[in-house]
Amino acid sequence: MKTALIGLGRMGMRQATVLRQCGLDITAISDLNADACATAGEEYDVAPENRFASGEELIEKIRPELLVVATTAPSHRELVIKAAQNGARKILCEKPMAVSLDECQDMVDACQAAGVELAVNHQMRSMEQYTVPKYMAASPEFGGIGSVIVSAGNFGMAMNGTHYFEMFRYMTDEEPVLVSAWFSDDNLPNPRGPQFKDAAGSIRLETPSGKRFYMDCSSDQGHGMQVTYNCRNGRITIDELDGSMHYVARHPEHRSQPTTRYGMPYDKGERTITPADAVAPTRAVLESLLKGEDFPNGQDGLLAMKLLIAAHVSNARGGITIDLRKEELPSDLALPIA
Repeated sequence: MKTALIGLGRMGMRQATVLRQCGLDITAISDLNADACATAGEEYDVAPENRFASGEELIEKIRPELLVVATTAPSHRELVIKAAQNGARKILCEKPMAVSLDECQDMVDACQAAGVELAVNHQMRSMEQYTVPKYMAASPEFGGIGSVIVSAGNFGMAMNGTHYFEMFRYMTDEEPVLVSAWFSDDNLPNPRGPQFKDAAGSIRLETPSGKRFYMDCSSDQGHGMQVTYNCRNGRITIDELDGSMHYVARHPEHRSQPTTRYGMPYDKGERTITPADAVAPTRAVLESLLKGEDFPNGQDGLLAMKLLIAAHVSNARGGITIDLRKEELPSDLALPIA
């Protein structure tokens, strides 16, 4: 399969590693940074004539069958649509999917019209940090998820928060419909450049059945990623940086007692799972895309963006709850995200 990679920053080089691990030769690469293009070209044996400064030119001349887009969000729409119209069969696009709902929808529509499979690199369904607690939470021992709490450093609502929006959808098998958000007042420098801004703060989501999601990544918090799954009969807590899991669950004979009996005798335990890593889950996403099976698709990326836009609308209105079943979001609102 003729394969190309656009974007050779940190995530782009991880994507290059993944392509090699999957046994795919990279036919062409592109990056605005000539030195980065030269270095990657030598490392991955890409012919000099197939190293481009322009991603659009790469697509026109190479017409890749598999394209990986690892640039920042403002360029995603144009590159994905151009690839869909120039012979691509499969596209893996980094997150956030784009900068507005209109752009995300344009990408979905273009790929559907051309019969192209579009994946967005929301990796949560491929990570043990989520597959394990999802299985545990659904068991009679834990009795199902009631809420999810994410406590984190200032990792950005768009850069990482959208991952957790997709995680919550995956964990509950429901699309959130209620969104409330409160952003931090100060804007710290964005590591991807002064032209980008990513909100810090806190957000609450709720599904139609009443399952709740709370995330705090405020600007005065500088460390960690910890997730707690509160269940009917117990609790699961994971430190995602070191892979440690701690859990408690009611004794079996007390599971039928009401939730007001919150101090019933319980068992506790711990285990180690795979810590947070970008390469292995990205490989799992790519392998699923290549097989055409259960990959995070354009609709999943669009939902994550819809929740992010709703968070911005809620914050602008003082944190009031946005009901996605009743309110139409501003589809042309473009965020300055990377």
